[in-house]
Amino acid sequence: MLHVILMGPQGSGKGTQSERVRARLDLASIATGELFRAAIKGQTDLGQRIQAIYDRGDLVPDELTVALVEERLDELARERAAGSSVRGAVYDGFPRTEGQANALDRILTDRGETITTVVVIDVPRATLLRRLAARRVCANCGRVYNAESDPPRVDGVCDACGGQVVQRADDTPEAVTKRLDLYDDETAPLVERYAERGLLTRIDGNRAIDEVTASIVEAIQARAMATSPSGKVA
Repeated sequence: MLHVILMGPQGSGKGTQSERVRARLDLASIATGELFRAAIKGQTDLGQRIQAIYDRGDLVPDELTVALVEERLDELARERAAGSSVRGAVYDGFPRTEGQANALDRILTDRGETITTVVVIDVPRATLLRRLAARRVCANCGRVYNAESDPPRVDGVCDACGGQVVQRADDTPEAVTKRLDLYDDETAPLVERYAERGLLTRIDGNRAIDEVTASIVEAIQARAMATSPSGKVA
């Protein structure tokens, strides 16, 4: 299986690119936010524990996050065994910490697999602030839009579910700056970690969406071919 970690700060277009890359390469999504929401909605044991944590206003601990990721990988393995064409997964928002990165290495090693590549989307800070000021989110399904570059087809209406598209209350310049600083603090060790292992590719995200997608797909395919025994993308 291909295991692609997609990294980038808020406003880098990571969510949009994850969706586009998955469609191009037939990859599944492993996004922690999606996993949390699905577990809570499904009232699974993990979902009930996460809901209790949310209700207390606490952060979900690494052990639960990792358990959900491992559960999702087990599900993908069953789908592949049943004949699914899915070729792997794109990790969006995971890992965020050294502990999570260590856990992912362990999980994949136990499966006889490894990380294929790590792609970082680079965008200047000023551009990120401008993009986030224009960010809009579906209040129902959480799909993200940009009022300037990627608006919904009908103003204020989500393309995916028909829900109301709104601006988040915490998308103020001050709040955004804090979130970007936190991203830098959290991801700097991970970027260094994967660079030292020769897994990292940096992509210029300050371009047209199609150009960024093409660069990411090319980077993934090149890495997959380089690591495949047959020299072909599986």
